[in-house]
Amino acid sequence: MRVAFVLAALQAGGAERVVAEVSAGMVAKGWSVEIITFDHPDDPIYHPLDPRVSCTRLALPNQGGGVRGAIRSIRRIAALRRILRERKTDTVIAFLTKINVIALAAGWGLGRSIIVSERNNPLRQKAHPAWNQLTSLLYAHASRIVIMSERSRQALPRASRARAAIIPNPVRPSGLRKVPRTKAFVAVGRLTQQKGFDILLEAFAAISPSLPDWQLIIFGEGPDRDALEHQRAHLGLQDRVLLPGATPVPGSWIDKTSIFVLSSRYEGWPNALAEALAAGLPAIAFDCDFGAAEMVKDDATGVLVPAEDTDALACAMYSLALDPQRRERLGSAASRQMICYSPDRIVDRWCSLVETA
Repeated sequence: MRVAFVLAALQAGGAERVVAEVSAGMVAKGWSVEIITFDHPDDPIYHPLDPRVSCTRLALPNQGGGVRGAIRSIRRIAALRRILRERKTDTVIAFLTKINVIALAAGWGLGRSIIVSERNNPLRQKAHPAWNQLTSLLYAHASRIVIMSERSRQALPRASRARAAIIPNPVRPSGLRKVPRTKAFVAVGRLTQQKGFDILLEAFAAISPSLPDWQLIIFGEGPDRDALEHQRAHLGLQDRVLLPGATPVPGSWIDKTSIFVLSSRYEGWPNALAEALAAGLPAIAFDCDFGAAEMVKDDATGVLVPAEDTDALACAMYSLALDPQRRERLGSAASRQMICYSPDRIVDRWCSLVETA
C-alpha cells in the first residue's frame, strides 16, 4: 500500500503524535508512507518520525482569516493537488477539519481514496460559516471518516455518519513512573479557552488554603497565556501555580504529576488524559464531549465530574489529594485498562480501514 498523511504541521499535538505512531506501524508492514504538511522544512519536529517515512513540507502555514486566509487555502489546495498528481498514492489520510476539507478539495476527481479524521468537537469549535458549508459538502465524498468515540458521531453531518469508523488514539505505556518530589496537580494542553484552565485555576484557588503543600502545574503554550497569568495573579497564586510552557520532551510531564486533571470544556479525544492513565496516574476529568467518559469509569479508573462544574472539580481534587490509597488504586486500575489502546492494536485497525476504504 502507498499512503500519504496530510496535516498542518509536525508540532506538539495529539494529531501529530498519532501520525507519527501510525505511520511507523505502516512502514513496519512494508507499506510506502509519506507525510505531507504545510509548515516550513526547517520547523522543528516534536514527535520523532520513523526514518523510513518520507516527509514533504510545503511551506504554506496558516496565516489568519479573511481574504488573505482564503487565498492561502486556495494555494494549499493547488500545492497539495500537484503533489497528489505526481505520487502514485493509493490512499490519502487527512487530519483535522480544515485540512480534511483541503485534502478532499485537492483530491477531487483524482481517483484516490481519501480518509478524513475528526480529532475534536466541531460542534463547539468556532468556524466561518463557509467552512461549515464546505465541510458538509465535501465530507459526502470522503471514503471514510475516522472518529474516536461513538458519542462523537453526532458531530458529523447527518449524511456522513454511516461512513464513520471509530478508531481511538494509540497510547504507548511510559514504563515505570517516578514518584514526584512535590505534591502537584498537573494539567497539559494548549493554552486556549477549550482546555478550561481558567476553570481549573478557580477550582485550585478554592482548595489551595487547605492544601498548602500542593501546587498546580499547567504544561502547554498558547494564546491565552496572558489571560491565565493575569488570573493567577488576581487569585494570589503566583507561588502556587506554574505555567512552564510545553515540555521539551514528549511525556516528560508525567514524572512531575501526583494527580492529573483534565478541565476541558470539550474534546475530541483527550490525549494527555490517555497518557496519564496509561502511566498509572490517578486522574480527574470533566465528563465533556467527547472521549473522557470512554476512558474514565468513575471511582474505578479515575474520577469523572460534571463538565464545567468548578465546585465539583474542586471537591474531587481536594478529596483525592487527601487519599493516597485511593490514588494508588485508581492509577493501577487505569494502567491496566489502557492496554486496549496499545499502538499495535490501533495500527492494525488503521491498516484494516485503509485496505477496505
